[in-house]
Amino acid sequence: MDKNPTIVFPQPERVKLDEKEIPSPGRGEVLIKTICSLISTGTELTLLSGKYPPGSAWARYGKFPVIPGYSNVGRIIRAGEGVDDSWIGKTVASHTPHSAFVLSSLENLRLIDIDISPEEVAFFAIAEICLNGIRRAKVVLGESVAVYGLGLLGQLTARFAHLAGARPVIGIDIAETRLNKLPQKPGFIAINPKKTNVREEVSRLTKGKLADVVFEVTGNPELIPSEFEILRPQGRFVVLSSPYGPTPNFDFHDLCNSPSFIIIGAHNMSHPQYPTLDNPWTQKRHFELFKDLLLAGELDIKDLITHRVNYKEAPEIYRLLLEDKSCALGVIIKWD
Repeated sequence: MDKNPTIVFPQPERVKLDEKEIPSPGRGEVLIKTICSLISTGTELTLLSGKYPPGSAWARYGKFPVIPGYSNVGRIIRAGEGVDDSWIGKTVASHTPHSAFVLSSLENLRLIDIDISPEEVAFFAIAEICLNGIRRAKVVLGESVAVYGLGLLGQLTARFAHLAGARPVIGIDIAETRLNKLPQKPGFIAINPKKTNVREEVSRLTKGKLADVVFEVTGNPELIPSEFEILRPQGRFVVLSSPYGPTPNFDFHDLCNSPSFIIIGAHNMSHPQYPTLDNPWTQKRHFELFKDLLLAGELDIKDLITHRVNYKEAPEIYRLLLEDKSCALGVIIKWD
């Protein structure tokens, strides 16, 4: 491959493949040949839509043209100055875009040193986000957890909450395809708001106590006020999604002060940059936990992969996702 095919959003709702030059690693960097990458259907489709408020963080982040992607798995093929040649040939994960060849510094790499498929490892960035959300929410054994929105973030959040000891873990979504992806084992409950009164069902499941923790993972700012209806007084409401605009008519008296709800932001960047004794859970440590859970069989995400496409098919798969992203969860782009 003489060029570097790269997915680009040149303008809202348009996707193309650009033939860029293959970059050369600088000091402390490596060149990675991508094996596969995972589409973040939340972040990337919000960026592709271009429908976010002017002057918002989305608008600053999503200036067109946009080169999307942050879940890349590949093999190191070249080392820059100051990098030992022993790195060449190693398989690594990195927060780099959808591109056939990417650059990364050593400090930002995640080494894949165990026998896990690259497709599974490609979920690493989503896993880091969700594990950080669970940790910031301080989910403990026996608490009831509700997850609004069962895309990739919601699916992994539900699984990690269950592993943390939450019972029950209640997944809420209007798409039956997503509800059916919740693990079919004790402790998981699926609710479709179009078929069931959510508050009544959550009250029944929790013996009238309501949910201890509610995770917002829909990204829809207009739904947020209604999601508080199933949270117990002094419960925790965790904004794990990145809502694509302001929430209108949010009453901080009724939805925060009066019931003394605790509202927690859980953006991936809230990870500590360096481990401390008080908080050792950096992104890399969460990655190590993610690997351990996969290797031990305590976390199974293979059934979350719904699509595998060659990179040349990228414009078509994004078009389908814009039309109806509920039909997809894990969308893997193959670059080999």
